[in-house]
This record gives sequence, C-alpha cells and structure tokens, in this order.
Amino acid sequence: MAEIPDDHREKIAADPFCATLGIELTSLEPSGARTELTITDDLLNFHGTPHGGVVYSLADAAFAAASNSEGNAALALETNMSYLAAAEVGETLVAVAEREDETRRTASYRVDVRADGENANGETIAIFRGRVYKP
Repeated sequence: MAEIPDDHREKIAADPFCATLGIELTSLEPSGARTELTITDDLLNFHGTPHGGVVYSLADAAFAAASNSEGNAALALETNMSYLAAAEVGETLVAVAEREDETRRTASYRVDVRADGENANGETIAIFRGRVYKP
C-alpha cells in the first residue's frame, strides 16, 4: 500500500472548516480515512442533540479525506446520510470512510459514524454514502 506524503496529509488535516467545528483527521491511508469529533454543548440543536449538520460534516470530512488521499482531485457528485441514533455531550464521534467501488472516473465510499469513548457503546450514529468524480 502506498504511503501518503506528509505534505498531502498536512494539507487535508488543516481544513479550516473542520478546524472551526473541532473535527480532527486521525487516520489517512489510500482510499480510507478516519475523523473524530467530541460533542460539546455548542454543537447541539434546539432538541439538545448533536446538530445533523455537525454529524454530516464529520462524515463528509472523512469522505473528502479518503477520496483525495492519493493526491489526485476528487469532487463530490452526490452524498446521502442516514441518521440512526443521537449522541450525547462528551461522547466522541468517529467517522471511518472506506472506498467500496472505483471506476476510471468515479469512486464510491461508505462512512460509518459511531459513538466512541468510555461512556459510549460503539453504537452506529449514522451511515453516509458518497460518490466522487475524478477529473
């Protein structure tokens, strides 16, 4: 398996939107990535649960990192998200992206978002699917 150059890893890890939300890139490999986010009070919606956009952004960050991990541009064509459960303040959400299919010009990824940490039980919070175009 090819290694990701440090400058490419640093570029992906330095995404300013992810930094704003507190999303951290914790693993990057060809066709795969892992991002993490600890849920804080300022990430909740008016129901007191993590905002769907925050969970989506965590998964999307893993998707973007995985699909661009090999250095060539990959542009999202479509994505969808299924929300299965809510997390609580203090839990860390982990999004793991893996490539499922690839053609010459497109690739498809699945991202599983799970609750992690001592107060969480590894429950699946959401499932994200995305497809990219490789120009």
